Amino acid sequence: MGTTGMTRRGVLAGAGAVPMVPLAARAVVAAKPVQFPDRTAFAPSVAGYLDSGTMHPIPLGARAAVQRYLDQRVGMEGHYPTDEVEKRVKENFARLINATPDELAFVQSTTAGEQLVIEALDFPRGGGRIVTDTLHFFGSFYLYEELAKQGVDVAWLRPKGGRISVEAYERAITPGTRLVALSLVSTYNGFEHDLKRICEIAHARGALVYADIIHAAGTIPIDVRASGVDFVASASYKWLMGDFGLGFLYARADLREKLKRTHFGYYQLAGFAPHVYPFDPPGESIADTTPRGDMEGMFAGGTRSHTVLAQLDWSLDYILGLGIDRMVAHRLPLLTRLRKGLADKGYAIVTPEGSRTPLVTCALEGAYAKLSEPLKAANVRITLSRNRFRVCPSVFNEEQDIDRLLAALPRA
Repeated sequence: MGTTGMTRRGVLAGAGAVPMVPLAARAVVAAKPVQFPDRTAFAPSVAGYLDSGTMHPIPLGARAAVQRYLDQRVGMEGHYPTDEVEKRVKENFARLINATPDELAFVQSTTAGEQLVIEALDFPRGGGRIVTDTLHFFGSFYLYEELAKQGVDVAWLRPKGGRISVEAYERAITPGTRLVALSLVSTYNGFEHDLKRICEIAHARGALVYADIIHAAGTIPIDVRASGVDFVASASYKWLMGDFGLGFLYARADLREKLKRTHFGYYQLAGFAPHVYPFDPPGESIADTTPRGDMEGMFAGGTRSHTVLAQLDWSLDYILGLGIDRMVAHRLPLLTRLRKGLADKGYAIVTPEGSRTPLVTCALEGAYAKLSEPLKAANVRITLSRNRFRVCPSVFNEEQDIDRLLAALPRA
């Protein structure tokens, strides 16, 4: 394979004029006690930034990791240990969701992962029912509407009080349902599903469950084993503090033989022996190929972003070192302060009360037109849509950031 033989520990000496950072320096990220809010890991410009659910600021350590990679690419001396970085990144993401690295494949995005699941289950040709809901990622509306046009029985559940109840799923998962597709944490309003209970219902009725975890990975505890979920996917540019173009697809190991392989590529191979070039051994085929036995062997595409791998090599260490439970504990007082301030100003909060996720959404007609200028003047950034706005605090935010936002917002 193209990267076979590369070492997997640090950048080797001789990679241009860049100072080499030994592996031990990476461990300091996880070992050093961090106090919240952690502004030291980020550039000063993040003050007033409450839009991490759209795009998370890149930590300074992750930026330095990318620079080391780019400096090696500029000088082309030594080499960057791609194989080792990929291995560490997979291992750390597996720790984050309680999976095994063999159950993970790198994908371009959450949407790419979801599409691969649909293809592996042979939709639409295989028929059957799909149950989903309108708190799922709105980009997936197109996917399931198109599948419906091709004959798939697609059932849509709508929220009540900002929630989709377990009972609604229990009624909708009827005989013949093959897939339940949802967002563990809704991009719209931060609602968090009871994933374990939904999986229990689905499995009892012969259905599998896919969860989009882009707003869950790196924000709330995830245990794919305990929940029983069959597939999850996430990109990395939000709460994993990576960038666009690289994410993860998880599929339960015992499902591998039940999935349909829909595409074939070099990155899926464990062995490759051609019989067409000078000095090749003779053979009856063009090439002898041996697919990998893991989920990379099932789902891998072509080359992937090495710059994002470099970022994730740092940021996943950082997230695991902070601890998800500690991150939630830091967030909860901010959410309480935010919700009270929004309610006092008359805003209609559509995020369910008691939510622990880092997304608080308000419905407001003409939100973008009404709020763009006052927020810009106050140097505050949130998610502004046509008829709603969303506030997403992260590990670097503190009460002053919430107060700055609330002071900038006019009364509803």
